[in-house]
Amino acid sequence: MEGNQAGSSLDLLITSFNKRVSELQELVIARNMYPASTIPDLTAIDTALSSMELQVQSIKDRLREETEAIPKAKKLIEASLKQQGKLQKMSVYTPSSHFSDKATMLNSDINRCLLQENVRLHEQNSALSSLKSDEEVAVLPKEKKGRGSPPLWYITVEELNSLSSYMRGRLTLEKVNGAINDMASYAEANVHLISAPKQKLAEHLWEKALKLRDIVTTGGLKGKHFFLETDMKGPMLKLDNTGKAILTVLRHLGRISETRIGQNRVIILMKPH
Repeated sequence: MEGNQAGSSLDLLITSFNKRVSELQELVIARNMYPASTIPDLTAIDTALSSMELQVQSIKDRLREETEAIPKAKKLIEASLKQQGKLQKMSVYTPSSHFSDKATMLNSDINRCLLQENVRLHEQNSALSSLKSDEEVAVLPKEKKGRGSPPLWYITVEELNSLSSYMRGRLTLEKVNGAINDMASYAEANVHLISAPKQKLAEHLWEKALKLRDIVTTGGLKGKHFFLETDMKGPMLKLDNTGKAILTVLRHLGRISETRIGQNRVIILMKPH
């Protein structure tokens, strides 16, 4: 039943109750002519009527709440369908026997999307701030235009199986593609540090922001997404033996390239050909 129809039916029910109340009121007036022994009966009638009125009001309030919740439910369904589409796309790169691990990859993708939205807001704020301070204009590089989102170039089962057993080791498709999600998150965070004005950054991040900006300037990384070896802090990609093995595999498959700028080992994300 639609909300309007339910409301109309409820109005009819309330009208019926009101009519019954009116009849009972007339009955009360009539029974007032009888001895005082009838007062307990009248009190019981009044109590019953009050209870009925409260029940009707409760039903009406609940119906209103349910009607107001319909638009929210529709939005939730739309968001769920979008996430389902993402999961289906990612399933192309995952063996059917490991669907239980897809939730971890999907959560990483959601976090990356939220981070992208924060970066977009910071870019808008930095554009306004640049009009106020010539010093900030000198600090912020202009190369962020057109950088876009970090590439998410997952590997396939065939690519993983094509590697030698020595290189592949105990790596699984889920671990490698999960590491690709992590790398995109690292690169996105670095984009934020490079583009954000000083007042938008915590004090302990400002030194790293300056280092990243110097790397972009001196390393010829304009328009590229990259992260540092020291950024590898999980959840899937860490600076351990497994992480190093993953980097070797991804470098061999053309997903990343590496360079050294000063004392920093820089990993650059490659885009699909």
